Amino acid sequence: MPRRRCLAAVVALLCCASAAFADTYPRQPAVDAFHYVFRLEISDARPEIAGDATVDLLVVRDNVSEVALDLATENGGKGMTVSAVTLGDRPAPYVHKDNRLTIQIAGAHKAGEHLLLGVAYHGAPANGLRLIPNKYGEWSAFSENWPNRAREWLPMIDHPYDKATSEFIVTAPAKYQVVSNGLLIETRDLGDGRRLTHWKQAIPIASWLNAVGIEQFDVHYAGRVKDVELSTWVAHQDRDAGLLYFEEPARQALDFFSEHIGPYSYEKLANVAAAGINGGTEHASAIFYGERGVKPEPATGLVVHEIAHQWFGDSITETDWDHVWLSEGFATYFTHLFTEHYSGRDAMVEGLKRDRINVFALEKADPTLAVIHDNLSDMSKVLNRLIYQKGGWVLHMLRGQIGTDTFWAGIREYYRTYRNGSATTADFERVMEKASGQDLNWFFRQWLYRAGSPVVKGSWQYNAAAKQIEIDVQQLQPGDVYRLPLEIGITTESTARPDSAPLTQTRLERIESAERHKTFTIAADTAPLAVTLDPNTSTLMQAEFSGHSVLPRDR
Repeated sequence: MPRRRCLAAVVALLCCASAAFADTYPRQPAVDAFHYVFRLEISDARPEIAGDATVDLLVVRDNVSEVALDLATENGGKGMTVSAVTLGDRPAPYVHKDNRLTIQIAGAHKAGEHLLLGVAYHGAPANGLRLIPNKYGEWSAFSENWPNRAREWLPMIDHPYDKATSEFIVTAPAKYQVVSNGLLIETRDLGDGRRLTHWKQAIPIASWLNAVGIEQFDVHYAGRVKDVELSTWVAHQDRDAGLLYFEEPARQALDFFSEHIGPYSYEKLANVAAAGINGGTEHASAIFYGERGVKPEPATGLVVHEIAHQWFGDSITETDWDHVWLSEGFATYFTHLFTEHYSGRDAMVEGLKRDRINVFALEKADPTLAVIHDNLSDMSKVLNRLIYQKGGWVLHMLRGQIGTDTFWAGIREYYRTYRNGSATTADFERVMEKASGQDLNWFFRQWLYRAGSPVVKGSWQYNAAAKQIEIDVQQLQPGDVYRLPLEIGITTESTARPDSAPLTQTRLERIESAERHKTFTIAADTAPLAVTLDPNTSTLMQAEFSGHSVLPRDR
């Protein structure tokens, strides 16, 4: 059965399975958004847009009587005014109120049929699409739909649970170029100073991933990487800086993620410098970055993070905003994995240590905060640093729990299974359990659903009489104890030739702390030079650790 035909049924099952942790957006289980066509007229002479949308909805339950699209209502001169709605070729009754366009559906429609809705509208977007001067004072228009601002200018189901293909057919003054998702189908001068530009996204994407950018761009086509067309779109004044800023990290990221995760899903990858935003927004196939950050040097971390999203967040989309770590935590850790690949493990560990500091600071500021939200209703609280840094750390610890080779095998299977679809944390957990042969429920529950992090105090001593290292571990955090697989590094002096300096070697031992207080023993013929807790930076915890040797009484 094609993925698009069964999506709504799958979504319904997923929503039931994760009902305890589901945001409050009102789902519509009777229909599945199939395809959108947005015809837009945009001018640099006025702050309004005119839109004519065709919305193709697949019926998945018999006898649907009404459907709803998200679309901002007019308020104080901002918002959208609907002038007509059609079902097929006939007018359809509708109510546009409280940012919701509710359309009555006449007749008996069976599962498997399509509803073809037309919506004519106009207005000045309050957000979502910004018609503003760029940093050089030239007119531009750029969208930023994250997380639920597509409704500010587009009539659609504005939630990641329902992905669809889309087209943008944009008419704008001819001196501007238009970039959007997918494949460029047509550009045509209309002979009246305007140009029509048609882009088509053939892979289903979530609402926030739709994008339009309009500016006097310098466009550089950089060839293909893994058979993906790579391009850079910057203000024409930034041509040289744009090439240095985007191209090399984008090439490396496309190559690394394609090799290690699976094929890139979209028709192209355009890196676009955009007015009105900071950082980056991972629109499918057309990533927008804040224009003021463009400098004549590679933006490796930012570019890699946003390109990682093309796999995680874009191709595999969280079914629900409660599970947004599946997007941001993944992009964070896969940026670290990119660093490990190109710059070495030490560089990756430094990044993890910085992230760890941020996690502990945020947990101190809000001790009730967990990575996974619980019935999120306020979209202003979708993101926090735990989603990014602690989410990334969870993947790092999962890799340590199941092993690097198994981790990558599981990641590839997760991508293969949910590519161009949606997933929950439970889906990811099931894939990784199957890949590893381990029950990982304890792992996901304690690291993702629980607030706070472990606080560990430990000490060691060498008992020369017993020839053993005694390691004392206490968990001091409030609440239940954690199950903590821990690495212990034992550094000893190795045998050296008489004419050479002493050599040292470090071996790793593993223990598991799952009690409030426990002492572990490790056999050792000689006193170690040092004993370290978590020498490879493998566990997210606040830890103190110290120790010494205890000599026999007769010495």
